[in-house]
Amino acid sequence: MGKTGHSVLLTAVDRCARFTLMKKITHKEAHDVNNGLIELFDAIPKKFIQSLTPDHGREFLSLEQIQERLGVDIYWPDPYSAEQRGTNENTNGLIREYFPKRKDIDDYTEKDATYCQRQLNQRPKKILNYSTPFEEFYDKPLHLV
Repeated sequence: MGKTGHSVLLTAVDRCARFTLMKKITHKEAHDVNNGLIELFDAIPKKFIQSLTPDHGREFLSLEQIQERLGVDIYWPDPYSAEQRGTNENTNGLIREYFPKRKDIDDYTEKDATYCQRQLNQRPKKILNYSTPFEEFYDKPLHLV
């Protein structure tokens, strides 16, 4: 989140592959979040989307549209239990390298969000035995060297 009432970054992270999808949306409202999630999930094959675990923000209270359209299960973590969404919280910390706290997201473009997403997905990770989230998610080796 940037400044209150301004644009925000919507992120979705695959728990196993650590593959990240992100999009800049204009408002932190349920309608904008749902449309953003649909756009994000339309960019990948439907077989990869099996469940969704949002936090308890009011912007996630109308996910029935997502559930119906994608046929996914929605799991609600316990309130104030960020550890139940550890992969997402860790990824949000990595995103802060590109979008610092208290910085207005309006100052960034969708191209900036796409660049950050690409960087995160092509970053080798120890937990993935030093392969990248892209390689794990799509089961395709990248030739980064």
